[in-house]
Amino acid sequence: MNSRERILATLNHKEPDRVPIDIGSSQVTGISAIAYYNLKKYLGIKEGHVRIIDVFQQLARVEDWFIERFGIDAIDIGSQFITNDSDWYDVEVNGIKAQFPATFKPQHNPDDSYEIVHPDGTVLARMSKAAVVMDQTYAPFKEGYPEELNFQSLLKATDKLAYTRAGMILTPTRKRWQQLREKALYLRKHTDKIIVFQPTFPVFQGTHAFRGMDKFLVDVIRKPKIVEKFVSLLLEFYLAALRPITKNLGDVIDIFILGDDLGENNGPMLNPRLYRKYFKYAHEEMFSYIKKNSKSKVFFHSCGSIVPLIPDLIECGVDILNPIQINARNMDPKFLKENFGDDIVFWGGGVDTRKLPRMNPEEVKKHVTELLEIFAPGGGYVWNAIHNLQADVPPENIIAMLEAVNEYSYKN
Repeated sequence: MNSRERILATLNHKEPDRVPIDIGSSQVTGISAIAYYNLKKYLGIKEGHVRIIDVFQQLARVEDWFIERFGIDAIDIGSQFITNDSDWYDVEVNGIKAQFPATFKPQHNPDDSYEIVHPDGTVLARMSKAAVVMDQTYAPFKEGYPEELNFQSLLKATDKLAYTRAGMILTPTRKRWQQLREKALYLRKHTDKIIVFQPTFPVFQGTHAFRGMDKFLVDVIRKPKIVEKFVSLLLEFYLAALRPITKNLGDVIDIFILGDDLGENNGPMLNPRLYRKYFKYAHEEMFSYIKKNSKSKVFFHSCGSIVPLIPDLIECGVDILNPIQINARNMDPKFLKENFGDDIVFWGGGVDTRKLPRMNPEEVKKHVTELLEIFAPGGGYVWNAIHNLQADVPPENIIAMLEAVNEYSYKN
């Protein structure tokens, strides 16, 4: 099997020739630029660059050597954008030599912090010297909703939301859509990888990005009419964006990646009843639209403990669930596989990224193998860590976890 055949088989809940692997196809299945830099240094790989493709999470764009060496089966369409040396510039950040996209010009302060600053002087996001990721610092509706909450006021407010993934900001021009289609067709012709596209389009996260998490959670109880209107406006915005995407890419993209963090360590952030009342219908409409207007599968990312919501997500049309945060309450791998493994594909949960920096390579292999023995039988599983590989993961442990996946595959 080639990579596309391998993942398509597992998406159909058939056991492929080996366990499919993904690292780097999206901003929820990636690797920290620091960890990537350290891995290249450890392996003595001098070719290429450490290019930071997700400037908020400081994720590296994985290169061809990494994809081939570790048997990566998924690739994103964004890998074909900003590929020229002139599209990047050198920086020293977080103790490593790397590159930022030419379109990303944060303010570098005397205290070695970085800030994304709006032309009017508003600081939208910040990364201190001690931090390894950027944090949103400004919410457009934090001090209150606009007098008229409508499509126009929403569009105006997006000007002060900081965007994270370089090269994929979609502008509504015919040339841009033609370029996207050409890139996708090139990948289908010249690689055997599964092709993913990540518009994200969060509903719950989208609303609190404008308002702030603390205030929005209060709004759900105290200002339900505003919440209803806000969600309907976001849905309108996302459906409008999906129309040209599906029209131009629907027949060539294998997987649409969407995300909405609904959980925290101990359970859903919202009472499931409130999720069903205010947010579920928006997910259902988006996923239904994608399926009616493309050949793609729906990949949904939500961190945390979301067991009570998994049946709802399946009803909404989710095909693939990520990151499978097995270190959260009730997210037991055996329980998940036994109860939902016939209805949904698990993409992640392959290594506990909280423990990964503190284990030795032998412990990593044992841990990864035990999880594979639960998730892999019968298909319906793509190996990935719990979310992105973080900055403090030793190179030896990255190698050990990937060796464990291949050793399991060839042993079975």
